[in-house]
Amino acid sequence: MKRFFSPAGLFALLLLVPLVTPAMTTIPRAAAAAEILPLPGKLTAGPTQQVIEVVDADTVRLDNQRQVRLVGLQGPKLPLGRPNYPTWPLAPEARAHLVALVGDGPVTLHFGGAREDRHGRILAHLTTPEGTWVQGAMLAAGYARVYTFDDNRSLIAEMLKLEAEARAAKRGIWANSYYRIRTPETLQGTTDSFQIVEGRVLAVGLSRDRAFLNFGPDYKTDFTIAIAKRDFKNFGRGFDPKRFEGERLRVRGWVEAVNGPSIDVTHPEQIEVLAK
Repeated sequence: MKRFFSPAGLFALLLLVPLVTPAMTTIPRAAAAAEILPLPGKLTAGPTQQVIEVVDADTVRLDNQRQVRLVGLQGPKLPLGRPNYPTWPLAPEARAHLVALVGDGPVTLHFGGAREDRHGRILAHLTTPEGTWVQGAMLAAGYARVYTFDDNRSLIAEMLKLEAEARAAKRGIWANSYYRIRTPETLQGTTDSFQIVEGRVLAVGLSRDRAFLNFGPDYKTDFTIAIAKRDFKNFGRGFDPKRFEGERLRVRGWVEAVNGPSIDVTHPEQIEVLAK
């Protein structure tokens, strides 16, 4: 039998239905449902601020209009209005994962080094109200690589561990050959890009102001690591670059064309010594 509602009855029924307005719509957050990954070390606690925009996989904008660069990692990049700048593979997915983590909710800033970069962005580790360390969660999901600077080196060991676990499991970007770990022989066409490279140091040379770790017999064409002598202090007292001779290394940084492909290393966390 068909049922009909009087106008009064229909109005009463509508009162039982939740009213959804644009102002009530929020960005969904996955952090509450996900396993909590806490901040693994004691950093200097900063303010708690509201996220109003997730710019890309490693940058958010706060309600004070300041951008925060998620220090210690690099996510796949979006063009963001830059002409002729390509979208990196999995960049939309990586951004979506960060949206799911922080949404438009509050985050607490934590500082372990320089607090601002040359572009005026805040450099901070972030945690959610549930206690999830955002950098760690992005690395664990395979949506970022560890990316460090000599003035901001906190929690790198923990981040490298999470990156390695995600890479071994082929999560996120690690299932895409664009982000593969390269060998010195496969660096062609990678100039002006961030790469992780594995190889054996054949020889170490010293000039007046820097050390060169050569991965091939011809330094004019083969892959080289350069360490400026002013940065030796970052490696500890009595640092001798000759110690790397014959070692298998994993090095990360920006590839430049200096004779052959080259990466400038400024701090020891850019280099991992691998088992022989």
